[in-house]
This record gives sequence, structure tokens and C-alpha cells, in this order.
Amino acid sequence: MSLTRLQFDLLVHLHLTGKPGTQRELAAATGWSLGSVNRALGELAGAGWIEGGGISGRGIDALEPYRVKRAVFLAAGFGARMVPVTLNTPKPLVRVQGQRIIDTLLDAVTAAGIDEIYIVRGYLAEQFDQLLYKYPHMRFLENPDYKETNNISSLMCARDHLRSAYLLEADLYLKNPALIAPYQYRSNYLGVPVERTDDWCLISRDRRVVDFVLGGENCHHMFGISFWNERDGARLGERVQDVYRMPGGKERFWDAVALNYFNSEFEIEIRECGFDDLIELDTYRELGEVDPSYKDL
Repeated sequence: MSLTRLQFDLLVHLHLTGKPGTQRELAAATGWSLGSVNRALGELAGAGWIEGGGISGRGIDALEPYRVKRAVFLAAGFGARMVPVTLNTPKPLVRVQGQRIIDTLLDAVTAAGIDEIYIVRGYLAEQFDQLLYKYPHMRFLENPDYKETNNISSLMCARDHLRSAYLLEADLYLKNPALIAPYQYRSNYLGVPVERTDDWCLISRDRRVVDFVLGGENCHHMFGISFWNERDGARLGERVQDVYRMPGGKERFWDAVALNYFNSEFEIEIRECGFDDLIELDTYRELGEVDPSYKDL
């Protein structure tokens, strides 16, 4: 039996906090109205998913289909706009204020209880071995084509590991680890609502992503963290091969597979965040703004 979004939100909150809450506290924590929470709690109690105001074992079982089971990091690229720091170091391994960029993501993934982790690597691949000291359970996927293709080739390497999975661009500096939650209700992309942007953005209708374009108005600035449920992850793994084999397919961003080419086959939502939650470090100048020590190089 599937959960409504409200039932899901309540069960996740009760599970992650590990303690009962009053109806007012639950309404404030989940953003739902007090009346809606009251009705949903009755439904959850009737199904045996909560007991004594807290989540039951059956409630935890009901959340299992929504649990994130794996994380895939795309980390094969050169990072040309971050030169000179990337001449000898892959961009995800660059340190910002003493911490490797990718560690901000890996720490959050690990804290969420996700222990099946894959890193697609290419440029200076052997340097990623240093991560094994801190994260010994991760596995590497090799992308031999990263020099000749866009990042769609990295998704090709990971296409068998996309079910119930986070897909993460490995060069994002995460400031809010709560964005990497252990449960997700539906396939989604992170996005910040903006009036206008010249960057890549998501166009939505009734919360569902309907287009992926460069520049737009009244849209969502896209960040490269997405979640793919069991069905959508399996379909993405199949469809990426179709796009990759098309004329010019190797030059596409992997996001175009589900957001442009086969949009009607996927149900993808926008999960809103803010610009304070994570930083997209594209250029050396932006790196210096976050970590002034690089301004002296």
C-alpha cells in the first residue's frame, strides 16, 4: 500500500526524530495544516503505522519503498574553468576551507545511512583512491571516454546503479547536509525558485518538471543533485543508451535524457532549496570568493 505525501512526511519526521510529537508540532515541522495532520494521524494509527504517537515497526516497513539505497557521484571531468588548481587535482578533490569539495557530499550521504556509493571517475582517476581511507565502502566506475564526450558518458558507466539512487555532481560544495535525506517520496531535482536566470533551469507545471533549458524566467535554477526512484531509475538506465547512440548524443548533458528527450516517460518533481544550501563552484574566481586563500595563487 502506497503512502500519501502527507502520510509520508509524517512518518519520515517521526522516524528521523525518534520521538512522538503533538499535532501542532507535527504541523509546524511538516508544513501541513493542523486539520490535515489530525486526519492523517488517524489514518496512520488505523493502519498500525504509528503507536503511542510514535512510528511503529510496521510504519518503518511502510517507508521502505521510499528509502534511498545508493548514491552515484559524477566526477570524471577536467574542470577547465577551475585552472590552475585543477591542473594537478580533480575538481571534486579540491579543498575549500580545508575540506575536499566531494567530502561535503559524501559525509551527508553517509550520515543518511546510504552505504552503496559509486564514483564515476576519469581525469586523474588514481587520485580518488585517497577517498578510500575515509570511505572504504565506496566503489569506482571508470569512464575512459570523459575527454571526448559530455557528462552523458559518465551516466552510461553508472546506468546499472540508478534505481532508488541519488545522482550527484561531485563538484558541489554542500552547506546543508539535510538536503541528502534518507527517504524521498518521488523522483526529483534540486532547484531554487528565481525570477530570471541565464543558467540551466527547470521549467515546471504543477510541481512536475516539463523542460530543461538554458536561461528562463519564473523558473528554478537547477542544481546537480537529483533522486530517481525504482521505476524512473530503471528507465533512465535504459534511455541513456538510446540518447548516447543518437547522432550527437555523446555531446549532450545527461540530464537531457529524462528532461528533454523522454520527458513524458518520467514523473520528476522539483525539490526546492536555497542558494545558501550549496555552492556551485564553476570557476577559479568563484573558488577564491569562497576560500580567499586561492586569491594569492
